[in-house]
Amino acid sequence: MFSSLTDILIKLFGETVWANLILAFKVVVYSAFIWVPFILVAALVKTWMSYIRAHFIQKQGSVLYEIKIPKELNKSPAAMEVFLSHLHQMGNATYIEAYWEGKVRPWFSLELVSIGGDVKFFIWTPAKQKGIVEAQLYAQYPTVEIHEVADYVAEMPYNPLEYQYFGLQWKLVKEDAYPLKTYVDYGLDKDPKEEFKIDPITSAIEFLGSMKEGEFIWIQFLIRAHKAEGLKDGRLFKKPDWKDGAKKVIAKIAEESRLGKGDAEKGTTLRLTKGQQDIIASIERSLGKYPFETVARGMYIAKEGVFNSTNIGGLIGSLKQYSSPDLNGFKPGFATGVDYPWQDFRGKKVASWKKELFDAYKHRSYFYGPYKNYKSDKSPSYILTTEELATLWHFPGGVAATPTLTRVPSKKGEAPANLPI
Repeated sequence: MFSSLTDILIKLFGETVWANLILAFKVVVYSAFIWVPFILVAALVKTWMSYIRAHFIQKQGSVLYEIKIPKELNKSPAAMEVFLSHLHQMGNATYIEAYWEGKVRPWFSLELVSIGGDVKFFIWTPAKQKGIVEAQLYAQYPTVEIHEVADYVAEMPYNPLEYQYFGLQWKLVKEDAYPLKTYVDYGLDKDPKEEFKIDPITSAIEFLGSMKEGEFIWIQFLIRAHKAEGLKDGRLFKKPDWKDGAKKVIAKIAEESRLGKGDAEKGTTLRLTKGQQDIIASIERSLGKYPFETVARGMYIAKEGVFNSTNIGGLIGSLKQYSSPDLNGFKPGFATGVDYPWQDFRGKKVASWKKELFDAYKHRSYFYGPYKNYKSDKSPSYILTTEELATLWHFPGGVAATPTLTRVPSKKGEAPANLPI
């Protein structure tokens, strides 16, 4: 029998290890006057920043626009890329604005929605940015119609007794230095004739258009201009620029292709394959574009008796056409489901996840509270450039023949130049 708990611990860990544990415990206790205040101040600052940012966001308000496109629209996604470049706003703040007023840099939500099979384009914007959104959309697409509308999400209260829900956030297959397959890869930068176009967004539009009455598909891309963050952004430790990681990936690919010493003496140090050259070229092209921190969400909602589980697979695969084995692609990250029944016997976890994701979608929230530190945060944001975003969300031409895609019934005509003043 051991005479005391100490004897037991010494027997288990050994006398030297136990002495070191006692010493470490004493150091932690005696240094508490240093680290405890630091932790308390950090927690206080975090709570204060969450409060004033929530107040700032609520005070500035938001606007939801529905964009109706004409039947004839022969614009390359490059036009959308130009529009998105104007949304790349840093929102630089002074220390007073950041820590007293709660100023945050603006974010936007690009949305592709099916309401009972009717496919619509929406863009959500902070109220202060509505002028820029309108002006730049009309600059690139003079024939579209832009309408400020009531929020379609607000018109549908969360009601699990009447509706079934499935939601997910996509994440990237590889690190975000690797780009997606974009409209440039599909040849849409060359503006081919409509009959020769292969527009990847038509696959998603066709899927959304196949929904029936009582079914809803919501897809949103939350975007915020990327920058190297520091103290003015509420960060104690600096967040680096994404370009640093992209350059490391290029260097890694080059290093893997480096030849031996003998070959180097012959004047050849690299042996890049055609595929590696294409990957490096794609990454370097991305480095010349405006980067956005991005989160992609999807929701499938349907009434009891109408919910079709096969549409879950359709939603998950609705972004598959932007994937490439050599570059990057999307895969499910956080989703409102479990793989095995014993992971959630009573269904309480899944129920809470569905409500969480529904509310996060409704508030277009991710980058700031209140939906920042939940399970959905396990699908972190990633960098997509204007070229990639313009591929994911742009207005298709006649190649998209989905009859339920909301379009302007007639083409606008310009006023004659010789009208009397």
